[in-house]
Amino acid sequence: MKGHLSVDTPAAAPARLVWNAVRGVELARLVNELLGGVIRRAEVIKGDGGVGTILKVTFAPGAPEPGFWKVIFRIMDDEKLVKEAEVIEGDFIKLGFDQYRVRFRVIEKDAGSSIIRSSIEYELEDSKKELASLVSTKSLETVAATIGKYVAKNSTRKNL
Repeated sequence: MKGHLSVDTPAAAPARLVWNAVRGVELARLVNELLGGVIRRAEVIKGDGGVGTILKVTFAPGAPEPGFWKVIFRIMDDEKLVKEAEVIEGDFIKLGFDQYRVRFRVIEKDAGSSIIRSSIEYELEDSKKELASLVSTKSLETVAATIGKYVAKNSTRKNL
């Protein structure tokens, strides 16, 4: 069984500035600084933020996602403003998900605003389809909204 969830979050900041905050390991730094109530810690295990970077994300108690994810960045497209990470270890894998991918895409609306499209794609054996109810974009939406507000507030800074 395959599934897909997606949510669009508006950001009152230019797409390129939002992308600078979402791409690579900058997002991990901002998550640690701004989102302790949802994500306890985002830790770079290996890499510099490009394709192949491995990140461990530990969720706070009460977050919609179980425990932790260890992800590897599979796609980092600076032209299309797309970042994709695949869960390679963690509670979703232990529960029986064959594949779990998270994607952020920043879409330009106009010169001063954008949309952060957060999506999850997953695969499960048909015999485990009840696990699909565990999949939620809520934490991704919270991350996107917080990053969008942060970038809008700090958009006069050159290096986000």
